Amino acid sequence: MSYKVKVQNACRCFLKSGLVEVNDFKSKDDAKNEAQMMIQHMQDNFCKKHEFAMNEQFGDYTIVIKPRG
Repeated sequence: MSYKVKVQNACRCFLKSGLVEVNDFKSKDDAKNEAQMMIQHMQDNFCKKHEFAMNEQFGDYTIVIKPRG
């Protein structure tokens, strides 16, 4: 079984970052750790025009990028 980390609504900063939109992992913990590290990287290094949220469903993690309100 594999677990995915997916990015939804990739912004310009994400596209320029070299991060991958979909990653596969062998363990749920590895997928969760990667998603958390990606969010931290985006919060630290991106332009601050967006906010990031993580949703988990069936062991897959989706990082949602949305404009700051």
